[in-house]
Amino acid sequence: MSKKSKRYQKAAELVDSDKQYGLEDAVGVIKSFPAPKFDATVTLSFKLGVDPRKSDQMVRGSVALPHGTGKQVKVVVFAQGDAAKAAQDAGADEVGLEDLIKKVQGGFTDFDAAVATPDAMLEVRKIARVLGPRGLMPNPKTGTVTEDTAAAVQAVKAGRIDYKLDKNGNVSAAIGKASFDNDKIIENANALIESLVKAKPASAKGNYIQNVTIAACMSPGVALESSLYAIN
Repeated sequence: MSKKSKRYQKAAELVDSDKQYGLEDAVGVIKSFPAPKFDATVTLSFKLGVDPRKSDQMVRGSVALPHGTGKQVKVVVFAQGDAAKAAQDAGADEVGLEDLIKKVQGGFTDFDAAVATPDAMLEVRKIARVLGPRGLMPNPKTGTVTEDTAAAVQAVKAGRIDYKLDKNGNVSAAIGKASFDNDKIIENANALIESLVKAKPASAKGNYIQNVTIAACMSPGVALESSLYAIN
């Protein structure tokens, strides 16, 4: 096991590992940690009571964070014609189809989100093995397969994030930066929690959200009170 840094150890002393915190208190604890030399990303991580092996229990979705993630988001768009021009005008970082697909096949994955028009998806599926494992595959459920490429680009740039269940039954997503005001982190966290609660599969039985942890990069996690995400 790797040795924890002195900064991490000092931060860990500020967390009661036997306690579940209210969201406001948890954010206050995170903000009290000794600061690293960079603006740490704040993440919410969920352990879900679903079976990731069952397709009818897959959990995925998207949510517009009220205050964005604090990150400059790079978006590529697979499109041609008017849809390609609209995406370009909306601020997409890369736009194309066959040329962009070849670029991705050559190793280009330096982007945070991908958008595609429905007719482009036949070609985009050729690089599913590259995009899929990275969570970058366009999907209608997250609004990234659409004719309105401009709106999709603007939404992603403004702070919409996608989330997806991993093979271990967890969902994790960035909700801002440690430099954000407390209220902004809290509002972003509540938006993600609300979205995930609504994304509960109809076939999921028992305790859907088993626990939630909020953490800043390279710092210990803080467990949240179950009342924040309880489902009746």
